[in-house]
Amino acid sequence: MVFITLKISNNQISKFPQTENLMLEKNQTAPQFSSKNQNDALIELSSFKDKKNVVLYFYPKDDTPGCTIEANDFTAMNDQFSALDTEVIGVSKDSCASHLDFINKFSLKIDLLADESGEVCESYDVWQEKEKNGVKKMAILRSTFIINKQGELVEAMYGVSHEGHAKAILERIQQLHYRG
Repeated sequence: MVFITLKISNNQISKFPQTENLMLEKNQTAPQFSSKNQNDALIELSSFKDKKNVVLYFYPKDDTPGCTIEANDFTAMNDQFSALDTEVIGVSKDSCASHLDFINKFSLKIDLLADESGEVCESYDVWQEKEKNGVKKMAILRSTFIINKQGELVEAMYGVSHEGHAKAILERIQQLHYRG
């Protein structure tokens, strides 16, 4: 492991492990996850194996403009995803209660996972440093993963835009469905 050494005031030296982005790629096994949804029910990737494809999308925060557009778009197309044996699941670090409020406010028809510990975000490498107005902070990088019924990543998309994204994902699922 590589360490970063920082000299802090009063000649104290601190070392922190250097994390490098290990972004996931297509054709590898999707990291397993287990997290509670808006109803406080445990959702595990393994429960979809051999049954459904999964669209796992990560978004920064409930009830914010871009995240609301994206969730509403996935909801509007939910029946089309279901017809293609595909489950759409959103993930953020918001709580189950926050997710439930978000779902109720906008009549969303998708599961939202409460990754309060950040384990799912870290395993998919979407918890990254961002800079906005010269200020750096850790945040969720809006990203989407398509996982097939065998548990393999078919797509791994980092830094996506919310605009038109759900439609593009549906079109990709349709392409995969007609191939296989």
